[in-house]
Amino acid sequence: MLKTTRAARNLLTEKPMKGESSNHKRHGGWVVKSTKKIFENAFFGVFEDDVIKPPGDEGKYATIRFKTGVAVLPIDDENNVYLTHQFRYAIGRHDVEVVAGSIEGEGALDAAKRELKEELGILAEEWLDLGSIFSLTSITQSTSRQFIARKLTFGEQETEGTESIEPVKLKLTDACEMVHAGEITDADTCILILKAAALDQKKAADPSEPAANLRTEGVS
Repeated sequence: MLKTTRAARNLLTEKPMKGESSNHKRHGGWVVKSTKKIFENAFFGVFEDDVIKPPGDEGKYATIRFKTGVAVLPIDDENNVYLTHQFRYAIGRHDVEVVAGSIEGEGALDAAKRELKEELGILAEEWLDLGSIFSLTSITQSTSRQFIARKLTFGEQETEGTESIEPVKLKLTDACEMVHAGEITDADTCILILKAAALDQKKAADPSEPAANLRTEGVS
């Protein structure tokens, strides 16, 4: 039998475990005894927890906690999308991706506007907040707030430091085909392109539906 909404929410409410001391923290079916920072830089930290596993034996669990980020897909009035082409050190090759970066003390929307101007030199009048996605949830806290930007104005890029970004202009339909063909592989990019295509199809099916009804709930 399907659980009711209330019952499902109750499953997400953590309750104290029998025998759990005040120094221990309940974490789902796990108990975190202590946490040690192994490494930290400007973008992420690596942490190692001493834990009691759900079966009851003790062990360690390492996680990587990234700064919260944003990702932006700009779309013009002709349904062209604007992406970046740049070398990605971690994968050792150039990649086609949406504009993306970390939130640097401002709100998510302001960070998205800043990154779009820096990486592609684009300003946008209309913004659609598509909420957040979470990557590699077994070992990372990596959250990306996703936006679609429209009503675009084009200017000069304002790239920083090691950034060398080549703008890429594609029809949204062509970008979708590249996702399906495995030619575009970055997770944020694939999700945003496919979301944009789905929103287009939904809008085409019911042109009277306001854009506000097409957006998902955002995560702060």
